[in-house]
Amino acid sequence: MKTRQDYAEESAQQVIEAASNRWKGTGLEAEVRHHKSGMARPYVFIKCPRNHWRAVAKWLRFEMGADHCSMITGIHWPDGPDDCKWEVVAHLMRMNIINPPERGGWTEQVIRDPNILQDDDVPMEFEVSISIPDSRNPSVQSVQEVWMGADWNEKETWDLVGIDFEDHENMRRVLQPHDTPVGYHPLQKQHKIRYHDFEEMYDDAQGFGRKPIDEGKVK
Repeated sequence: MKTRQDYAEESAQQVIEAASNRWKGTGLEAEVRHHKSGMARPYVFIKCPRNHWRAVAKWLRFEMGADHCSMITGIHWPDGPDDCKWEVVAHLMRMNIINPPERGGWTEQVIRDPNILQDDDVPMEFEVSISIPDSRNPSVQSVQEVWMGADWNEKETWDLVGIDFEDHENMRRVLQPHDTPVGYHPLQKQHKIRYHDFEEMYDDAQGFGRKPIDEGKVK
């Protein structure tokens, strides 16, 4: 937050230009967006074709310096357009934290003057959107090998939303009980979780045959 706004704007635009050159003709779209609160900092928004996600992820990690995966999540859009019935959204950061070799058993972090950071030294946020067409088995490529943080996030997205991640090792339930019925993912829109006029915690599709202790109470 202490980097210069003009340097941050220039750095974000450099990423857009690099994306246009590297991914021309693939259908990838990139633009600079701004947060609507605080200091309205710029960030890079990328609409990534589903079949290019792993390659784009490696490009972001190793060429654009996106060294931290803060979140990968999924959304079910049954009423969305034909080419976007499901969506995966990844939030990445270029942190640019430099740690020198360990000295005496501890690591000393280098603190740099944020006012002089320019170009690819400027910390930057990336948001990547991947659209998936209508499918009973939605999936995208896993980026587990690119960012350590992608491992749990991909498991959570599959567990709750049902979007699978191709080639992910050891995919399993992490939030739902391990005996959750196969094919049940609670954040898919056909499941009626108790909100508004629906007062039971789960509908029959879950298959557990149990009622919540606060049955009958309006949430």
